[in-house]
Amino acid sequence: MNDFIIRDALVVNDGSSFEADISVRKGIIERVAAEGIGSIRSAKDIDAKGKLLVPGVIDDQVHFREPGLTHKEDIAHASAAAAAGGVTSFMEMPNTQPQTLTQDLLAAKFDRGAAQSLVNYSFYMGVSNDNLDEALRTDPSTVCGLKAFLGSSTGNMLVDQPETLEALFRNAHMLLAVHAEDEATIRSNMQKAVARYGVNIPLDQHPIIRSAEACYLSSSNAVALARTYGTRLHVLHISTAREVGLFDKGPLENKQITAEACIHHLWFTDADYATKGAFIKWNPAVKSAEDREAVRQAVIDGRIDVVATDHAPHTLEEKGQPYASCPSGGPLIQHSLVAMLELEDQGVFTLAQVVEKLCHAPARLFQVDRRGYVREGYHADLVLVDRKAPWTVDRSSVLSKCGWSPFEGQRFGSRVVHTWVNGNTVYVDGRVNGTVRGERLAFNR
Repeated sequence: MNDFIIRDALVVNDGSSFEADISVRKGIIERVAAEGIGSIRSAKDIDAKGKLLVPGVIDDQVHFREPGLTHKEDIAHASAAAAAGGVTSFMEMPNTQPQTLTQDLLAAKFDRGAAQSLVNYSFYMGVSNDNLDEALRTDPSTVCGLKAFLGSSTGNMLVDQPETLEALFRNAHMLLAVHAEDEATIRSNMQKAVARYGVNIPLDQHPIIRSAEACYLSSSNAVALARTYGTRLHVLHISTAREVGLFDKGPLENKQITAEACIHHLWFTDADYATKGAFIKWNPAVKSAEDREAVRQAVIDGRIDVVATDHAPHTLEEKGQPYASCPSGGPLIQHSLVAMLELEDQGVFTLAQVVEKLCHAPARLFQVDRRGYVREGYHADLVLVDRKAPWTVDRSSVLSKCGWSPFEGQRFGSRVVHTWVNGNTVYVDGRVNGTVRGERLAFNR
């Protein structure tokens, strides 16, 4: 771990932009000096003149596929992709094989994170129809949250028994994150699609099968349960205009119910199925331009609190299967920051909003200890970005183990050039430092 000074960076932090020198010592931000550090010397000075310095991105929803699904992705590859994209902390989901439904299995994932992850990490404890007592043993100070699938995903983790749902929302002692899609509605829509198309269901039917109605029925029920029992609820990957109305504006700190948007729902629309096909098949589905606009506006006005990726790779072979067999999900963690900066270039978001939703708000929402800001005394999770370094995504640059990206062919105007995790250089000028290991996230709860 080296001590160093980042000189003359354009820092974006706490809603403002300013030029500053940043002193890092023993992995901690020692000083943020807008007036210049001057007399302080360091063994290493990093010239950041003309470049943007932001806090490391905190991604609250990823699927790194380890254990059991490592032909698609693993922690080593995914954390390298994260570092290359400016993501310095992640929170990973429990639908692996085996599913993370016991405290022993959760501990094993943390052990694997410590051994393999180049960036900071936490793992959700999964909830099923029959492990509630085990889930409620989870320590809120050392684990990011509980996770329940109210619409089925990979594996058999659907929580659909009314008595289990009521007990979960009544007794949850920490943040409860949910995937909200109504399974009965989806099954009915799927039957209609099979009756009409047989085995050759077009990809553009995905947002019709996994419809806006399915999303709203489930998310509105989750919100109603949370209001009844005072649950600390976090609804993941909002994808519809109607759902946006379920959430309140106002300071994040005053909310018991929060919401997340994902990069793909902010970027793509149903018109893109014609060219992207299965590469943009996610659950919940990418929907209409009107839905995308509503979700973008909710990010701006504060009804949606954070932006994440739902990074969930599958192999090219799996993505090439017919609709009913083709799994949902795709790799995004390497491109979330540059995609949001591209939307800033397009006038969709401001620079302050990009940093708020990717960095600051996740830290506050999850009460992460001393991360998500460029502040003295905070861990030196930092990202340097060149805003004048256009590049085009191709497969050769993709670090995810699956080897592809829905952004292939996309030209971005910004490039991540340096990523530090706890003061250690984990990525610089296209090279990943595979010797770095991140730390387990701690939570002030």
